[in-house]
Amino acid sequence: MAEKLRLMTVHAHPDDESSKGAATTARYVADGHDVMVVTCTGGEAGSILNPAMERPDVLANMQAIRRQEMAEAAAILGVRHRWLGYVDSGLPEGDPTPPLPEGCFATVDPAGPTADLVALLREFRPHVVITYDENGGYPHPDHIRCHEVSMAAFDAAGDPELHQDAGEPWQPLKLYYSHGFSRKKMQLFHDALLERGLESPYGDWLAKWDGSRPDNDERVTTRVECGAYFEVRDNALRAHATQIDPDSRWFAVPLDIQRALWPTEDYELVRSLVDSTLPEDDLFSGVREKVSA
Repeated sequence: MAEKLRLMTVHAHPDDESSKGAATTARYVADGHDVMVVTCTGGEAGSILNPAMERPDVLANMQAIRRQEMAEAAAILGVRHRWLGYVDSGLPEGDPTPPLPEGCFATVDPAGPTADLVALLREFRPHVVITYDENGGYPHPDHIRCHEVSMAAFDAAGDPELHQDAGEPWQPLKLYYSHGFSRKKMQLFHDALLERGLESPYGDWLAKWDGSRPDNDERVTTRVECGAYFEVRDNALRAHATQIDPDSRWFAVPLDIQRALWPTEDYELVRSLVDSTLPEDDLFSGVREKVSA
């Protein structure tokens, strides 16, 4: 091909890039393409979810440690990485729910991060962009803001009348939502674990998933075969040692079961400026033909 293809994934926090679509990015890097991960916040407000890291020295240096973890994960995946530079909003809990901290990502004027992301889009010039759906993948305020900013920046990046100080206009050709949570997938893994006499971490989740809650699998248009990169994905996830307990549910399903039952990572095509027949098995479907024409 005359031009290397480029993929940008936009995430709310460090570790999201390793828990959502990491095997896909590792596959496209291995295929010779250029991938950039953008992280909107520093993850400063993230709880320590690995008991082994629950130490005073870690708590005192959370911001620096999370940056170090992100650098290690990016190196494992082989991706470029850029910080958008906003402050983690946290996930306030309580009744009533306390307000979000002043100045955090979810409370700032979205025009600022949108302009910042437009500048990165024009700098990196991706053909394809991946972000979260309108619910943020799950309703964390930073994930929802990440969706809003990504959608606005995708539309603005190619408009020469907007953000004229942010570089030469560049219009990405396709935009996807990443869909990682699926009741169908969870049920398959749950049944397979029980059949092997193994403990399943999904029983309670499945019991609480009533018929009124939609399954995102019904929205999927594009399934990217990437089972060969599940180990790379898991290694990148383990790099986020403050956030990922190596004995947690993330690693409960043996890789041979995952590759046999669900060897893809799944996406929903929501914007396309190229012709591509659905369903797809390649995020660059239609892009390859346009770039090589």
